[in-house]
Amino acid sequence: MKIIDPHLHLFDLELGDYHWLKAENSPFWPDKQRINKSFDETELTLTTPLSLAGFVHIEAGFDNDKPCRELETLEKSCNKPFRAIANIDLTTSSQHVNTVLEKLAEHPSFVGVRHLLDDQALVLLNNKQVINNISILNDTGLVFEVQLSLIDQIPVAALCAVIENNLNIQFIINHAGFPPTDLHSIEWQSWQSNLTKLSLYPHVAIKCSGWEMTKRNYKETWLSENLSLIFAIFGAKKVMLASNFPLCLFSHSSYQAYWQSIISSDFFQALTEQEKSALCYDNALSWYSMNAILN
Repeated sequence: MKIIDPHLHLFDLELGDYHWLKAENSPFWPDKQRINKSFDETELTLTTPLSLAGFVHIEAGFDNDKPCRELETLEKSCNKPFRAIANIDLTTSSQHVNTVLEKLAEHPSFVGVRHLLDDQALVLLNNKQVINNISILNDTGLVFEVQLSLIDQIPVAALCAVIENNLNIQFIINHAGFPPTDLHSIEWQSWQSNLTKLSLYPHVAIKCSGWEMTKRNYKETWLSENLSLIFAIFGAKKVMLASNFPLCLFSHSSYQAYWQSIISSDFFQALTEQEKSALCYDNALSWYSMNAILN
């Protein structure tokens, strides 16, 4: 089975900054040391019947002031087909954002940007400068990676307003919107309700990864329940399975072990062959414009 992994990170600690990986900086995870090292393309190994056809690299704090540097490093070091999502600071001036986008567009791997929303989502999505800069992204038709918890209704309402006003951007939700650990909680119901709202927009897709960010030792039953719900809500053409490598190593011994857990899950086993291909390959091929480099 061919896989395009649409959400992973490669680290080069000799060349990049990675402020967040340093022990003295947040997040203060007790196991952060496990990923505080360099990871390159050679560690993305899969064995038969799995094969990695390509991937989408998501910015990892290599150099937030000069995001082109991360793309330059990747394009020199990677051999597999890949696309790249670059960091961008949407709180800066529109002139600066335009300049950054022009430089990023010179790189063949570039397809979109990410400004982490997370706990600042409501403030950012109500910031006039941020809104203006998102409209610049709309003019370019880029991908915008959306990372925030979908538990709270108010930030999601602000996000929906942005989505409605920017029809040319492909909004892609990161890490399944961080589903809560308790499947019977009010928070989980709120997460489900917000998923439904976002699924109504044709230019919104969702990536399913980052399970370890909710709970390191998550259960397969919890994983399958969440995946089944997301699939039922978003449908076969707007869901992508991803790894969040190397952070998936918080919960699995290797890249192979993570993907093996996905394909052996009850959810995945119940899919048709066409649906399996859509979630593992076809959708990433389409949403990240990888046809030219893979077909």
